[in-house]
Amino acid sequence: MTNLGRRAFLTRSACFALLHGARRLASTYASDLSAPALPIIDAHIHLFDPTRAAGVPWPDPSDTVVYQPALPPRYKRLAAPLGVVGAVAVECSPWVEDNDWQLHAAASDPIIVGVIGNLDPAAPDFPRQLERLAANPLFRGIRDGNLWGRSLGSQLNNRGFIANLKRLSASGLLLESANPNPLLIADILKLTDSVPEMRIVIDHLPQAVPPTEPAARKAYERNLQEISQRSNVYVKGSEVLRRVDGKVPADLDFYRPWLDEIWDMFGEDRLLYGSDWPNSDHLAPYADTLDIIRQYVTCKGSRATEKFFSKNSIVVYRWHQRSAAQRRLYG
Repeated sequence: MTNLGRRAFLTRSACFALLHGARRLASTYASDLSAPALPIIDAHIHLFDPTRAAGVPWPDPSDTVVYQPALPPRYKRLAAPLGVVGAVAVECSPWVEDNDWQLHAAASDPIIVGVIGNLDPAAPDFPRQLERLAANPLFRGIRDGNLWGRSLGSQLNNRGFIANLKRLSASGLLLESANPNPLLIADILKLTDSVPEMRIVIDHLPQAVPPTEPAARKAYERNLQEISQRSNVYVKGSEVLRRVDGKVPADLDFYRPWLDEIWDMFGEDRLLYGSDWPNSDHLAPYADTLDIIRQYVTCKGSRATEKFFSKNSIVVYRWHQRSAAQRRLYG
């Protein structure tokens, strides 16, 4: 065995031991609240109910994988046995009234610790709607970016848009970006110059495909590096899995190079876990989605693992404890 092969073997062996311990703790935690464990906060799930009278704007009825009610009890049955003690529900509807629906659904079960809603910062009634929704302690911010026909970059010179984002920040709430690509990353960097005090979460960065053209790739990486120096910007380790040639690789080594780049840029204090359930079911069952990122993060050590899977979510979302299991994270 070469020195390089031996080093890789030892690293994988150590990671396996750490991962086995993490799984054992999660299993113990799910069955015995008096035991020490590694509780998890899933910072990215979606709630919706296609059976309601109004229907849903997403998913489409043709999506046979996820077109079924995605509500807290169903999520809890999947996630709690794996050590998940809380989750943040992220909007999946552009309808303003669905902010209230999300908050109502979240209030029904303490496993939901927060809601990221949908308000358009360019809309005239944004201040009124923000004030109304911010009164609910479960409301933790809004999402904007490449979704619902919007473009963050097109609004960066809109004074009203920027003023409303400053209102959002002054309310103690955050902005999540949706569906990153090189242009959105460049726009987020510009936004941090206009509203430097605002907390921003970049969703699904592991799923983003960097440009292949050398100059564009260099500019993309330069923008990410500069964003990583902005202390109020965080990255969600969500949508790690991807389909390649009709298959979803299950080997961590396939995903490791890009995960390493993200980790090296943002570090253990600026990354947090999100599953993207039930959208993640298109690629793998919930347990497998969690397992691949847990394999990766566990190798970073217990302190980094705790931050990624729970502690950083407290810093980012400032969510409120709703159960005894969640209160432990504040100890």
